Amino acid sequence: MVVEETYLKGCFVLTPQVFEDERGFFFESFNIKTFEAETGVTANFVQDNQSKSSKGVLRGMHFQTEEYAQAKLIQVIKGKVLDICIDIRKKSPTFGKSFSVILDAIEHKQVYIPKGFAHGFLVLEDDTIFSYKCDNFYNKAFESGIIFNDKDLNIEWGFPIDKLIISEKDKQLPSFKDFVNEN
Repeated sequence: MVVEETYLKGCFVLTPQVFEDERGFFFESFNIKTFEAETGVTANFVQDNQSKSSKGVLRGMHFQTEEYAQAKLIQVIKGKVLDICIDIRKKSPTFGKSFSVILDAIEHKQVYIPKGFAHGFLVLEDDTIFSYKCDNFYNKAFESGIIFNDKDLNIEWGFPIDKLIISEKDKQLPSFKDFVNEN
């Protein structure tokens, strides 16, 4: 596995070694010993989640707060997404900065997102299956988010806004300024 830390401290892109032949492919998608040795992160994942989405679906920018904050290890099982992480750790030198990467079922890259990040993704192919491990359990009372098109964050989605498929809940998320002022 090749591990690259992004410019957002604690956020890593992991590229597995994939073995391919005429039968298909094989790779180790998670090994706690390798993960911890390569990232320096002690992992205790307790919940796995999957979603299936059509092209144009935008999910995000989500996070859990307080004692239900979650670190995530994400990957695409089928299809392709533009994945976005935003550092919302107020004391971080990269507070308010974002990182984006294309994740697909060809390269099998994964992203480790530490606690204190908002996360979202835009689906780039129909029938995309997105999967992620969490190190804490979901709790609806502690879910939060930031609006995907926040003018201060200026995230480049590279997709026509009028073609995005977004849940009503995600359309109502607060701005980054409102999030900062509330916390």
